[in-house]
Amino acid sequence: MENPTAVFSTSMGVITCELYLDQMPITVSNFIDLANSGFYNGLHFHRVIPDFMDQFGCPYSKDPKSKRSGTGGPPDGQFKNLKTGKMETRSNGGNIQDEYAAKISNEPGTLSMANTGQKNSGGSQFFMNTVHNDFLDWFSPGESKHPVFGKCKDKASYDMMVKISKVKTKDDCPITPVEMKSVTVTM
Repeated sequence: MENPTAVFSTSMGVITCELYLDQMPITVSNFIDLANSGFYNGLHFHRVIPDFMDQFGCPYSKDPKSKRSGTGGPPDGQFKNLKTGKMETRSNGGNIQDEYAAKISNEPGTLSMANTGQKNSGGSQFFMNTVHNDFLDWFSPGESKHPVFGKCKDKASYDMMVKISKVKTKDDCPITPVEMKSVTVTM
């Protein structure tokens, strides 16, 4: 069975990514559940840093000028693990269980879970690496532990990630908002 594909339609262009359901089933199933519910539609990138990454997935970023952008997560609830068929839980502010299964590095073009640095604190926010951020690998020494769950499928998608990371910002937030119009997943 092939891994699912996510198409991120932004106000600047399209990014197409493979989702690693085979290696990161909890994280990817959570992402797909949120995408299929329309959770990501209309949100804005709230943090973009050149030569680093693009971050989004905070529900407060529907208002691109919200001071709370970057602090929110999805609602608590359950979702189906699309690999095992088991029900998984989002709790304590929409957080999912940490999934440290696949040793996939935070290479350019990868999708990685954002979290607070605390155990089981990832939910809906994630980032797109525009450079090799191996210091964020969950299996590397150090505090930051951000598991990778997907990667862009083509150069045009990677180029769009880089283009978004280079927009003019104030305090890492795009001055001209970059909207996630829709996220569509095909299995």
